[in-house]
Amino acid sequence: MTDSLTIPPERIDWRTKGLWWPGPAISLEEFAALRPGLFDGAFTWPLMVADQAAIAHNIDTMARFCARHGLEFAPHGKTTMAPSLFAAQLRAGATAISVATAGQALACRALGVPEVLLANELLDPVPLRWAAEQVEQGFGFACFVDSVAGVRTMAEAIASVPGDRPVRVLAELGHPGGRTGCRTVAELTEVARAAVEAPRIELAGVAAYEGGLPDAEAAGRYLDEVREAVRHLAAQGLLAEEVVVTAGGSKYFDVVADRLAGSWLPGHRLRTVLRSGAYVSHDDGVYREWTPFRRIPGEGSLDAALQVWAQVISTPEDGLAIIGMGKREAPYDEGLPTPQRVRSLDGTLRPATGLRTRAVNDHHAYVEVAAGAEVVPGELICFGLSHPCTSFDKWQVIPVVADDHTVVDLIRTYF
Repeated sequence: MTDSLTIPPERIDWRTKGLWWPGPAISLEEFAALRPGLFDGAFTWPLMVADQAAIAHNIDTMARFCARHGLEFAPHGKTTMAPSLFAAQLRAGATAISVATAGQALACRALGVPEVLLANELLDPVPLRWAAEQVEQGFGFACFVDSVAGVRTMAEAIASVPGDRPVRVLAELGHPGGRTGCRTVAELTEVARAAVEAPRIELAGVAAYEGGLPDAEAAGRYLDEVREAVRHLAAQGLLAEEVVVTAGGSKYFDVVADRLAGSWLPGHRLRTVLRSGAYVSHDDGVYREWTPFRRIPGEGSLDAALQVWAQVISTPEDGLAIIGMGKREAPYDEGLPTPQRVRSLDGTLRPATGLRTRAVNDHHAYVEVAAGAEVVPGELICFGLSHPCTSFDKWQVIPVVADDHTVVDLIRTYF
């Protein structure tokens, strides 16, 4: 999965969370080549794993969705910060990787990602100068701007960098109560004009983010405003022949396709770029409920790929089991982990019927055990997770498992 990127050599040893390897260090590739069984002693609990088939299915599903709707795809790398997954996404047709911070852009450049979209305004002069230097060397880089002050900061920072290739920016239109972005078309026009007039800066188009809106209808209204704002900038003569328009979290990418795809900007070559990121692993919580494929089931589906296996470490009172898993190992910001299966002491699996997580501490989960259900210390529980973006960052190495629980690969993350 990593053949198109340059990935630093990494090794497995006692420092590798979740893996039980007290002996001499070996490479990730050597470890994966052993094809260890998940329950055969090479791992310790808790442990987050990724389902091989689900990840492959999700990457293929979104690649097909984008191809059908004429969308370019720059999936958000902040979700995983995993080069093996970046490589798979690029091979499936993604044209760039989106990031949230300058540090993530630096990591992508070091890994050999050919084009990066920094989906924020970059204001730190040191990374700005670095970005301009990398652009001079052929690196595909663009970032957002939503203020004249930001444009001025960029221009001043890169003025001393030798060369003449411009740094590309996208003027961002936000919405009231939302995240970043100009709040009015008038402000957007002022920022766009500042970018056009600034030395060494090129206005590449317009950016938006609809993911914080309450429903698809609100997202649609906002994206209609984005489309009209782009037309307004074009009428003002502020846009070049090729125009990038980018949007798309993981809740409303169907609305992005409906409102922003196609050829609706006469006289310009329009590139509509989707940035959804959480799709790659999907989840058993917030995105299971919010995925656009619930509205458009004929377009495909996504499968939850991440689970945490954790051990029952105490049953101190009736109706309560304490599990060796907490905030350090599993996300809790968008819903608590959900018990799915129990692995008995004899290795058999059964549904986790009657179990519910009610709270988590740093390294413990409190699971309610309904009347008629039973768990005993030493058994393992497989938990479904909610919110990929706060799952991947808790693990540096994530085993990839086949249907028979054989580990076939290791995902290395770089947060």
